[in-house]
Amino acid sequence: MSDPTPISFARGAPSLDIVDVAGLREAADRALADDPAGALSYGTAWGYQPLREWIADRHQVAPEQVIVTNGSMQADAFLFDVAVSAGDGVIVERPTYDRTLLSLRERGAVLYPVGLEDDGIDIVELERELQDRITPKLAHIIPNFHNPAGCTLSMPKRQRLIELAREYEFLLFEDDPYHAIRFSGEPLPRMLELSGGDGVVYASSFSKTVCPGVRVGYLVGSQAIIEQVRKAAVSAYISPSMIAQSIVYQFAAAGALDRSIETVRSALRERASTLGAALRREIPQARFVAPEGGYFLWIELPAGTDVAAAFEAAKERKLAFVKGTDFMLDGGENTLRIAYSGVTPDQIEEGVSRLAESLAAVAG
Repeated sequence: MSDPTPISFARGAPSLDIVDVAGLREAADRALADDPAGALSYGTAWGYQPLREWIADRHQVAPEQVIVTNGSMQADAFLFDVAVSAGDGVIVERPTYDRTLLSLRERGAVLYPVGLEDDGIDIVELERELQDRITPKLAHIIPNFHNPAGCTLSMPKRQRLIELAREYEFLLFEDDPYHAIRFSGEPLPRMLELSGGDGVVYASSFSKTVCPGVRVGYLVGSQAIIEQVRKAAVSAYISPSMIAQSIVYQFAAAGALDRSIETVRSALRERASTLGAALRREIPQARFVAPEGGYFLWIELPAGTDVAAAFEAAKERKLAFVKGTDFMLDGGENTLRIAYSGVTPDQIEEGVSRLAESLAAVAG
């Protein structure tokens, strides 16, 4: 193959063709016309108040239970700052988002990885660990269209997690940026709702439903926890980006957010279907769970497959993906993550072909 066009399965972000650029331009115009002082001035650490109230209404909670941040990663970091100290035990899924592992390790947390099954965290393993040896302060759970695993936490497991959190007195952190991006199957209630808000802190993001560049995320939790997070935010900055949050508010309040989500869902449904078919055809030895939403698909290859070597072979073919080892404390040498959100169906077909060639090259 001579000088192929680069294809990236690495980054979890929507391609520009499914971002509502025109709607965002109109929302920016309204933000500056309707509330220039609010959009262009410093605000408070709580975030842009109209957006905060819109989020509170969406989740049926008081505004005092919501804080809006610069992206959900910053929301996560603020929660870890107030809820996790050096030496505290934290349950994480295996695999889980690599930045979460980094953030928790930087704070000196003791991590307890628990395996994932096709329907989310392995509850039997978790119960055994809780009974035998671990005393966690917090559990970090990605319930919908997991990053990197692509799976969704089943209803019985959601209910059991809430029960275990109460029994063993740990905080349940529901990290849920992909909730709205469901393109098949039936939606499931949030653990925040199932628990009545007791013992659960919820995080989400507009970066996945509006566009990555807005960098707007939020937390919902008890008033006491959110007040602690506000104090952490005050020490970090005067306020988050008011102009970004005011644009998101105008975009959401005008109904453009719901239309944008439908566009994204439709595109990702096609891309995920194309990816699954291409993998079954080109790499039949790959095991994966077909995602019902979100951006990612996790591939497990036969034991002994050297994905690190295939990663290097793929680079020679101008294909990028993320090795599974990046999402684990140990193991995962035969796994990888594909992000299908930023590539067209044609690019997916070609990318899977290059991946198959890379695997064949290292196997040979």
